Amino acid sequence: MRLFGLTGNIGAGKSTVARLLVRHGVPVIDADQVARDVVQSGQPALGEIAARFGPGVLQADGSLDRKALGALVFSDANERKSLNAIIHPRISHAAAVRIAALAAAGHAVAVYEAALIVENGLDRGLDGLIVVTAKEELQLVRLRLRDGLTEAEALARLAAQLPAAEKVKRATFVIENHGSEADLDAQVAKLLDSMRDETVKKG
Repeated sequence: MRLFGLTGNIGAGKSTVARLLVRHGVPVIDADQVARDVVQSGQPALGEIAARFGPGVLQADGSLDRKALGALVFSDANERKSLNAIIHPRISHAAAVRIAALAAAGHAVAVYEAALIVENGLDRGLDGLIVVTAKEELQLVRLRLRDGLTEAEALARLAAQLPAAEKVKRATFVIENHGSEADLDAQVAKLLDSMRDETVKKG
């Protein structure tokens, strides 16, 4: 099975591209969903997060308060590193289990969607990297609408990420998400043809 990475900075629209890929029949492993799974109540990571960041990152029912945790880690690079040290090994293991299951099921192509593929050097172990880009003003609008953030909070989250231009340098394919969803879907259809060509060439 050929495994392609899908990444893009926050608000660029990688999740929309992932949804369109699924619509076209390509299985997508969403690292955000994996991350949510590994911090569910009863999981070891949740206890470690509470011990490191304090009870303020938990909701009344003991589950993770993602917004409270986000406010801490997106404003402090050291706090972000501490969180990543807790959750990234667990995310990697859980994702590997899901990837193996897709390969065992006979899929020829699959996609791993994650924000930090380039930052963590994961692209070196993939068969190709898809980078989704968007104009910063569009990213800000999408981010504020989606998460209910202030402009300052949204800007802080954008600033916390590696510049999109650095990710594009490592890309096999680039999708520019500046227009309508129909435009985006047309790019995804072309992407699928290219991915299949890559699979045939490498297979």
